[in-house]
Amino acid sequence: MNVLRAATRVSPSNPCGRQVRFLHLHEYQSQDLMRGYGIRVPRGTAVTTKEEALAAAKSLGDGTDIVVKAQVLAGGRGLGTFENGFKSGVHLCYDSSTAADIASKMFGQNLVTKQTGAGGKLCSKVLITERMYMRREMYLGILYDRESQGPTIIASREGGTSIEDIAASNPDAIKNIPVNMADGISPEVADAVAEAMGFHGESKTQCAEQVKKLYQLFIEKDATLVEINPMIETPQGEVVCIDAKINFDDNADFRQPDVFAMRDTT
Repeated sequence: MNVLRAATRVSPSNPCGRQVRFLHLHEYQSQDLMRGYGIRVPRGTAVTTKEEALAAAKSLGDGTDIVVKAQVLAGGRGLGTFENGFKSGVHLCYDSSTAADIASKMFGQNLVTKQTGAGGKLCSKVLITERMYMRREMYLGILYDRESQGPTIIASREGGTSIEDIAASNPDAIKNIPVNMADGISPEVADAVAEAMGFHGESKTQCAEQVKKLYQLFIEKDATLVEINPMIETPQGEVVCIDAKINFDDNADFRQPDVFAMRDTT
């Protein structure tokens, strides 16, 4: 299979190659969902006030570097600008007081990014999370391929940028691994995914376990897309899912009331 063609055909922006409406979750909601499946994600809390932000930052512990992230359903947050003139929806902080001050400048403000249009998107919540240091960053996507009529895992040892950019610059870095729905994700398939992402030894074992859990979430929650970008390996060899995009077809709302109750209508 031509990897570039396959990656384009099952592009995360339209995973099924058809016109449907999707439920999109905020970053903190996706992380909460993954925690429920035992998937390793950074520690963090979504907050709505400066006081909550201060408490959440302190809960991460002394000496922990903190990332403050505006929760809006749009890409390009780091390069965005709030309507009050405050720059960037993603900030790195080194103490809890600064994190709370930064968060207070985001609440109730529209964040304008390259994806929002001129009006921007309202920021009602902010994610206070620990900074994770990485040795490497990789890409993992699980979605439905209309040709194979089943789930496909897209894995790359390169991450931190869009899969389309990776496909354009280095298509050989992307592997498409189909999953037989009747059999589910076998240990062999999970290992193949981990190998495609460049993991070895204990980190490979960790990655394979994370892949199994992500696939379980994908199937049990009727997701159309589970995209982890990046999945990282820390200097200590731990495998962590840093940023996640999880989408759901609106036709699944009657089967997944708990998921669809999280819809942001603002």
